[in-house]
Amino acid sequence: MRTVNQHETPLFTGLVRHAERNPIQFHIPGHKKGAGMAPEFRAYIGERALAIDLINIAPLDDLHNPHGIIREAQALAAEAFGADHSFFSVQGTSGAIIAMIMTVCGPGDKILVPRNVHKSVLTGIVLSGALPIFMNPDLDYELGIAHGVSLEAVRHALDQHPDAKGVLVINPTYYGVAADLKGIVELAHSRGVPVLVDEAHGVHLCFHDELPLSAMQAGADMAATSVHKLGGSLTQTSILNVREGFINPGRVQAILSMLTTTSTSYLLLASLDVARKQLATRGRELIDRAVRLAERARREIAEIPGLYCLGPDVVGQSSSRFDLDPTKLCINVKELGVTGVEVEAILREEFNIEVELSDLYNILCIISLGDTAEDVDALVAALGEISRRFYRQRPANVVKVKVPVTPILAMHPRTAFYAETEVVPIREAEGRVIAESIMVYPPGIPILLPGEIVAEENLDYLEECIQAGLPVQGTEDPEIRMVKVVKDAHR
Repeated sequence: MRTVNQHETPLFTGLVRHAERNPIQFHIPGHKKGAGMAPEFRAYIGERALAIDLINIAPLDDLHNPHGIIREAQALAAEAFGADHSFFSVQGTSGAIIAMIMTVCGPGDKILVPRNVHKSVLTGIVLSGALPIFMNPDLDYELGIAHGVSLEAVRHALDQHPDAKGVLVINPTYYGVAADLKGIVELAHSRGVPVLVDEAHGVHLCFHDELPLSAMQAGADMAATSVHKLGGSLTQTSILNVREGFINPGRVQAILSMLTTTSTSYLLLASLDVARKQLATRGRELIDRAVRLAERARREIAEIPGLYCLGPDVVGQSSSRFDLDPTKLCINVKELGVTGVEVEAILREEFNIEVELSDLYNILCIISLGDTAEDVDALVAALGEISRRFYRQRPANVVKVKVPVTPILAMHPRTAFYAETEVVPIREAEGRVIAESIMVYPPGIPILLPGEIVAEENLDYLEECIQAGLPVQGTEDPEIRMVKVVKDAHR
């Protein structure tokens, strides 16, 4: 048996060797190594990048039926992440999440999911025809955010729905808080139910022992992992890690093939291969540097009047606050009397600093392998200036975690999505069955999902989000004045 060597990059190396042969190309892409591309774009990104922008010709293997260099690269990834199988995704983690759901669920099958799921989960539910059973996340009334679901919430849901085909959890959350994932996995497995993990923000976890357990370390069955977010690959690239037992890897491959373009980008695939190598061979060192930078930033931000940065003090408060990824800086600004949305705008317009997201009370900054001490210094200095401008100049904001009663699901999401619909003014939608989704993105948390009955509380919450400047989207009407509802379906 061939010895695994994590220093190898079979996909990237094979791609470069092919490009160095400089073959005459009578195949797509039509830009032919950049020669047929707009010169200003070619000059900016470089001829080498364009030379390896190739497709699935015979020497380069095929993501839909890997047997050569892609198969080798995926096997190395599986070994690095502790999985039985790893599948590369050029459809992002969204595509991998959809594939997870379609692997375990068919029409009418129940799947347990947190209410604060990413919009890709809804897509997977619509495409599979599954019936979502929502679990309430742990609400943080100090920061105004939602954490993950507790072990107790999962147990209650399994007790109520023993016929569920899967449990899907977010771990860690966008804000870096991890639940007792190992406990959730052990509980679900004792009931014969597989666990699927949205691990969009956890690619680095298994490469550093001071971080929360990764999905594979916790024994989960499938994990959709964004390598591009924190692992160093190009945007849009992710990995779907699979453990055998409850899951048939052949079915996973078949479903991924259904969802994936046949013109897969080798530039994107190669970036996954080299990112895996870097994480496997240097991850401990690089992640350690990021952790130390984040810890320094957290200490210095804590000294700025009016600011609080979510830290280790959250750990142990409940099974949904079991551990913390310190590289996420959730900075609460409520004491400044301004919203996180306003702080994000000031950072952008006055300090040339972009953050990951903002909400009514917080901004989120991510420290990764690519950050420097100078970057952190600039952030801390800018936050200090904002504090001097606003602290005690305005009354502090009172956190109002306004969570409307979870809407009644009156119709399967897939049925509502494909039903005959009509468009009505949004305030006239109360009591109607909505046929489209409305969410705040990022992070993609749904306010209303297809098949749910619109309640007044949902409309009030939606209006508050819009007035605060949060990125509300999902409806065909970009201004969200009109919504689609199922025709002749009323409460």
